[in-house]
Amino acid sequence: MAKRRYVARGVPGGYRIWDNRSRRWWGDHYELCPDDLLDELNGAADPAKITALLKRYRALKR
Repeated sequence: MAKRRYVARGVPGGYRIWDNRSRRWWGDHYELCPDDLLDELNGAADPAKITALLKRYRALKR
């Protein structure tokens, strides 16, 4: 199995997405683990679907 590029890491208050290739945080802070967003980033990486998932997770923060 190949090493995943994007992984969710627990941080105080929720989760952040870590990019293993560039070794830095990607995206925002999430209260809930963004499993479907991670699956899309590590899989097909369709920009339209990623944008929709980001909007959904941002709406959950409010």
